[in-house]
Amino acid sequence: MSTAPVSYYVYYRVAAAHAGDARPAIASMLASLERRTGVAGRLLRREDEPLLWMEVYENVRDTAEFDAALAALIETQGFGAWLAPGSHRHIERFIAVS
Repeated sequence: MSTAPVSYYVYYRVAAAHAGDARPAIASMLASLERRTGVAGRLLRREDEPLLWMEVYENVRDTAEFDAALAALIETQGFGAWLAPGSHRHIERFIAVS
């Protein structure tokens, strides 16, 4: 198992009807996650597809703690209600090539 810091890329499609509500809730979640874990996240959207969003978290050292905190906040926020029908959160984890 690597001890290198991990970067998370989490992407999903937001339902158009919920995009206005999702944005401030995700901002709140990012702030809460940073307070809990010390990891600052960013929210991006695809340039040519404004409802395809991505959260980016870099330099995660304690992945178990981070995963637990992220899952708890997603559950608390009721995140699934904002997703487009048939969409779900895809989580990709990357480390630097040594």
